[in-house]
Amino acid sequence: MKKFVLVILSMFAVAGCTTNTSGLRIDGNEQKVLFANDSMSRSLAVNDITTTVVDGHTQGIVSLSSNISSDHDLLYRFYWYDDRGLEVSKLGNWRRLIIRGEETVSISEISVNPSATQFRVQIRNNND
Repeated sequence: MKKFVLVILSMFAVAGCTTNTSGLRIDGNEQKVLFANDSMSRSLAVNDITTTVVDGHTQGIVSLSSNISSDHDLLYRFYWYDDRGLEVSKLGNWRRLIIRGEETVSISEISVNPSATQFRVQIRNNND
């Protein structure tokens, strides 16, 4: 089991270093924010990370603020995990998010799987 967890953590570390998904990772369970992109860490702030339950399903809410006067064109997606840290939902599509200069917005998602109790959000620049 320890080897399995170590392999999973290693996969996340490698995935976080790839060019395509670099940016920001928010772990809702541990209230942890990891920036893989220095410019994003200076221009975007995570104000709040909240987990609630809606009709038996976990909802993740993240409040973000822009620290600069220009717009952010971003992509984000949620990942859902059970109490043991195992992924319980198939990977969703990237969603577009535009944050205007010095604006505060919230992103949220409700898990389709009722066994999901934890979430992680990954945010990256939209390079399209």
